Amino acid sequence: MAVPKRKLSRARRGKRRSHQGLEAPGRSLCTNCGEAKAPHEVCPHCGYYKNREVIKIEEE
Repeated sequence: MAVPKRKLSRARRGKRRSHQGLEAPGRSLCTNCGEAKAPHEVCPHCGYYKNREVIKIEEE
């Protein structure tokens, strides 16, 4: 079985993993209320999707 001859340094390991960083999830603005929401989903603030009311949101 293949075994490394020497220990990899932290720098070399970090270079290999440099593209694995976390990214923020994509967001888009609601056309009705302007709040940030996930794309292709109903707005959790106003209940609209593609300029139509899909669910009723009761205001507190």
